[in-house]
Amino acid sequence: MKNHFATKLEIIGINPFIFIPSEILDEIFEKSGKNKSPIPVKGTVNGKEFRQTLMKYSGEWRLYVNLTMLKNSPKRIGEIIEIFVEFDDSDRAITIHPQLEKAINESVIAAKNFENLIPSRKLELIKYINNLKTEESIKRNIEKIIRYLQGETDFFGKKIN
Repeated sequence: MKNHFATKLEIIGINPFIFIPSEILDEIFEKSGKNKSPIPVKGTVNGKEFRQTLMKYSGEWRLYVNLTMLKNSPKRIGEIIEIFVEFDDSDRAITIHPQLEKAINESVIAAKNFENLIPSRKLELIKYINNLKTEESIKRNIEKIIRYLQGETDFFGKKIN
């Protein structure tokens, strides 16, 4: 099967990863229209589907293999695993929770500070609220985020002196 290969699970620091063969990388670059990370990919690890981001680190392209992709992945370093990988052109946009967006827009300071956050921090806040289940926890945590964005607390909710 095209884009299917077996490879050894390796680790850098605490992060299990695999290298992608150059011919598959070239195809991913061509289909994505870029050769700079991050590049969204999808596929399977030992038959289990995943969606992940292909990253370049220290001059080499790596596919990080986390615990949702491969159970006990840090304990499986050196194991040969079966991989299928291809460019993922699906929309991965994450929308901001309407209550969070409204709360941010009600404060000039919060809106300005939200816009100045690094993209990963913005995404972290949006994902956090989107994953909450109850209206009470959504409301409580939006209030914490607004206090943070207004400079009243640190990121963890502790008051700033």
